[in-house]
Amino acid sequence: MAEHESEPAPVDVLVMGAGTLGCFIGGSLAAEGVRVVFVGRPRVLRVLARRGITLSDLDGMERHVPPDALHLEERVPQGIRPSLVLLTVKSNATAEAAAELAEALPAGTPVLSLQNGISNAAVASKVAPTLYVLPGMVPYNVAEIEPGNFHRGTPGRLAARRSRALRPWLAVFERAGVPVDTYDDMLSVQWGKLLLNLNNPINALSGLPLREQLLDRGYRRCLAALMDEALDALSWANIAPAQLAAVPARRLPFILRLPTPLFRLVAARLLRIDDKARSSMADDLALGRRTEIDALCGEVVRLAKSNGARAPINEKMVALLEAWPERPEHLSAERLQSALGLQ
Repeated sequence: MAEHESEPAPVDVLVMGAGTLGCFIGGSLAAEGVRVVFVGRPRVLRVLARRGITLSDLDGMERHVPPDALHLEERVPQGIRPSLVLLTVKSNATAEAAAELAEALPAGTPVLSLQNGISNAAVASKVAPTLYVLPGMVPYNVAEIEPGNFHRGTPGRLAARRSRALRPWLAVFERAGVPVDTYDDMLSVQWGKLLLNLNNPINALSGLPLREQLLDRGYRRCLAALMDEALDALSWANIAPAQLAAVPARRLPFILRLPTPLFRLVAARLLRIDDKARSSMADDLALGRRTEIDALCGEVVRLAKSNGARAPINEKMVALLEAWPERPEHLSAERLQSALGLQ
């Protein structure tokens, strides 16, 4: 084989985790002409190799990246030198993914963690100390509405810790339709997002589209109770969550408990969700995959314990999701409230 044939293909961005988020963000960059390598499971890569990536959103955007324009890999190629890595694996796969990246990539490669929860960037940094790992946050919901078609069903802008390594990329992400805002205090932003993500297990257990579930006051009561415990834990820890919704985080539980006609009026921006949107945790349950419940309600439980307190409703939600494989059934709002001890 000639020498040039054994060299790794030129690449700008490596997506570590070709799932719904990885394919939407990486696909958006690829559609803009960025050279992207997608690393993912064979099951996903087979679909992409056959269909390419189709992107859509609630504002009517539609784009397509054909299969022959995609660079797909089951593992990180040795010798590859991406300018930026997007870490988009599920939280329970962070350590394994970081170890694989550290083995293959040059020291100092910037890695942006676009994952749920609080601790993923710290986990990746500990496992891969030679890489430059930055915490990030994805505010919107993405669902695979059919094989290879990734749909953003809610609005928002990506967030990342402010860094010189990201500065050249900000205009690129903006042009690609996945803009990034940078912050000095990402912990506040991450907790602001985690509060909203406490709805993910409720949506998964409901079996309903996201908007329909949020219009049920019983499910909203469950979310308000989870948020109350999280806000108490944050107060004890002196952490002020960023405001990512239309109202301050501490007002959300009150608004969620309003009668539905009032909730529709007060939370009009929160309900800017199209009918196709659902949580990725709902997809995980449907496919029998392990969920990220430990990175959401589990984080609340741990934060409360660190201050000598408990978060029993979040504990019960963790138990419900962990028990799903043995008893896979969706729960009405009444049954979920009962299971969480709210009745």
